[in-house]
Amino acid sequence: MTQNIALVTGASRGLGAALAEQLAARGWHVVAVARTVGGLEELDDRVKALGLPGAGGLTLAPMDITNDDAMRHLCLSIHDRWGKLGLWAHAAIHATPLAPAGSLATKDWDKALATNIRATGQLITMVEPLLREGAGTAVFFDDPRGGQKFFGAYGASKAAQMALVGSWQAETQRVGPRVVIAHPAPMPTATRARFFPGEDRAPLSAPRAEAERILNVVLAKD
Repeated sequence: MTQNIALVTGASRGLGAALAEQLAARGWHVVAVARTVGGLEELDDRVKALGLPGAGGLTLAPMDITNDDAMRHLCLSIHDRWGKLGLWAHAAIHATPLAPAGSLATKDWDKALATNIRATGQLITMVEPLLREGAGTAVFFDDPRGGQKFFGAYGASKAAQMALVGSWQAETQRVGPRVVIAHPAPMPTATRARFFPGEDRAPLSAPRAEAERILNVVLAKD
């Protein structure tokens, strides 16, 4: 039986890590991409500790999604080894420091644009052929902060990312691949802690629970 192959970008922590772990537990082989080697190794340890019969495995890919050559080589390697992808979950994001719109640092703008918009657009062109071969699904995660005070760079770049993904979703409705925009509940992630320091995290949804909920919906429609 052919194994399902998933690509998770932003897999070292938070929702991305939870998605990778959940997919592996469901028998998928996950190509886990992130810049943080330690986070990927911890993910690998957690998957191995599951000890579940029929569980999938991980291919750890420590790299920056803004590195076009590295991501292109990774996608070529996926093609050469498996020929296709069944799922791409794009959880990688740059959480720009909060600042008034009139005081945004150029370096923060540049990184937000490079990670949240340009890299997403480049990855779509690289991953789309793999998803088409596998009749696969791409999943993105909305976080509507556009227009909120102090969220200028993050909110604008995230809104632009969702506009790009929305266009791709409309373009592929008949020809594929399937594109899903998910709406995660607030979670106690490092990104949210950066935005809301001191927040009571007890009422927030666990990333593992959100990953399970989102995958139940996405995979049920495949």
